[in-house]
Amino acid sequence: MAKKVAIIISPNWRDYAKKYLTDCLVGVRTQDWTGESKLFLVDNETSEESYAYLKSQAPEAEIIRNVDNAGFAKGNNVAMRSAMEQGFDYVLLLNMDTIAHQSAVSELVKAVERDESIGAVQARLMLWPDKEKVNSLGNATHFMGFGYCEGYGNDGAKLDLKSMEDKAIFYPSGAAVMFTAEALRTIGLFDEVLWMYNEDQDLGWRIWLAGLRCHLAPQAVVFHKYEFSRSISKYYWMDRNRLVVIFKNYKLATIILILPAMLIMEVGQLLFAAKGGWFKEKLRVYAYFLYPGSWRYILAGRRGVKNLRKVPDRAIINMLASRIEFQELESLPLRIANIIFTVYWRAIKRLIVW
Repeated sequence: MAKKVAIIISPNWRDYAKKYLTDCLVGVRTQDWTGESKLFLVDNETSEESYAYLKSQAPEAEIIRNVDNAGFAKGNNVAMRSAMEQGFDYVLLLNMDTIAHQSAVSELVKAVERDESIGAVQARLMLWPDKEKVNSLGNATHFMGFGYCEGYGNDGAKLDLKSMEDKAIFYPSGAAVMFTAEALRTIGLFDEVLWMYNEDQDLGWRIWLAGLRCHLAPQAVVFHKYEFSRSISKYYWMDRNRLVVIFKNYKLATIILILPAMLIMEVGQLLFAAKGGWFKEKLRVYAYFLYPGSWRYILAGRRGVKNLRKVPDRAIINMLASRIEFQELESLPLRIANIIFTVYWRAIKRLIVW
């Protein structure tokens, strides 16, 4: 029986659709996928004007209206739940600022069906309009929780796509990822408390912990109108959420081992935040962890991870990076930090036997 694909375009908020939806829909509507599919759109902080605009642009879509700005995580979760209730086998998330190549859906399906243990596959994300440059070949996670794009800025013409067909990745970018409905039923959906940023990292981590896999689909191409400045401006969410994710997903003994490195990193983070104008945001991060309710939520998340865990930390750590490799943040202090933390990580990895 042919598989059914739900295509979910990331939640609209205010004028986001007017900026990006037209190009995104061109990519979706020109797919060569011959199986059944359905388009879903979520309208965060919906209004009659925004709803009418989405309906006029995508009359074929199921439009879900959220009264408040529910963020990336909850907005997508509402659509994913609807898709699974309707019996779709695969759920494809696309950022609204992406343009999918015509074979993207069929190549993603082909990749996810290579092995029954695969729970998620990410498309090969290329930049737009510089279409020969890589945005992401899958996302890496530093052992202290920092996530970054693999291959960012590399020349796409020099990629050996054949060798990447079995490439495992730590987590797929939420900009262009296909999940199996079965995997989502096993591990759950995005953590809605994260709201935006790192929710894809958390979900990918849980996929691995549950004994499933995340892979790259190198032949599935999606172009991304990516702007780093737009991401770094959301400093609070990225920094708070990376800490939440490691507190939820590591075993306690692993957290204790990496704690000295984390404390050193926090000093560097404070200096970085002060220099970049985000010092108040950094203090907001610390303030979040002073609330008892924050720790009740984290402890509940740890219990959930314990219940689904089939893979020990000693297997997970081999996938974690000791270096942060991202061109947009390249600096002398980062190069020095990478050397120090690489030595530290190599030393403590041997102690993680649980």
